[in-house]
Amino acid sequence: MTHTEILKRLSVARKAHLQERSDRAGLTHLALYVGALAISTAAIVMQVPFWGFLVPVQGVLLCFLFTLSHECTHQTPFKSKWINEVVGHLCAVPVALPFVWFRYFHLAHHKYTNDPERDPELEGGGRPSGWRGYLIYLSGWGYWRNGLTMLWVNAFGTPDAPYLSDRLLPRLRREARIILAIYAAALISLFLTPLLFWIWLLPVLVGQPVLRAYLLAEHGLCPPVADMLENSRTTYTTRVVRFLAWNMPYHAEHHSFPAVPFYRLPEFHADVQAHLKSTSAGYGEFTADYLRHLAR
Repeated sequence: MTHTEILKRLSVARKAHLQERSDRAGLTHLALYVGALAISTAAIVMQVPFWGFLVPVQGVLLCFLFTLSHECTHQTPFKSKWINEVVGHLCAVPVALPFVWFRYFHLAHHKYTNDPERDPELEGGGRPSGWRGYLIYLSGWGYWRNGLTMLWVNAFGTPDAPYLSDRLLPRLRREARIILAIYAAALISLFLTPLLFWIWLLPVLVGQPVLRAYLLAEHGLCPPVADMLENSRTTYTTRVVRFLAWNMPYHAEHHSFPAVPFYRLPEFHADVQAHLKSTSAGYGEFTADYLRHLAR
């Protein structure tokens, strides 16, 4: 059974329940996430014993803001639209992911998931197919290079992408210039204090490989077909990972019904579990499968 067939079989009441949004649920998760980030940041600033070991933790927490920004593009984490917008824009700065641009990029990804010709996530060669490409991918080099290049083009040039319309150009330009101005101020601050280096710049470089490995599992090794239960992977993992990723390890479920907020995805998972076609019993298992794929 495909994802479209499952959605047709769901009752109107069930669909309405699954799509129900809640500021309380979203803000509770956000408060816990920001609380963990605040504790880590404070510990690094105060240089508590063994504080250097917190730099990777800080990096993972910062880099996984990507998954929160992703949710905000769908307007699902919070019931109030303005909260989704504010949170999405705030997430843009730490991870070089301008929110307006990312919304249209990501919606195109949903429309053409795993289509080698039209999925924007597969531009520039797609997912790594060799050991060298895999290591470069994990390093985050491509992400930072492409992200900063895109910011510069959006700020001072004319972006060329089929998912961007001319009417977006003023918003894209304003957004990119604000982010670049913040980055310029951050670089200047490094001449006065190394604080941002330890709580932001170094952590996001260290944490990016973890996010890259996580994201590769979402569609890596999945076939280029229309069925979202097959072209997207659900990965069974721990509560900690699901917390960090805002339940996006339920990724086939998310692609099948993007209007479902993250806190309803476990319920929707129960509806589709028997029909999932691409799954892994953890990120270790997926990584091992991908390494075997590279070896072949």
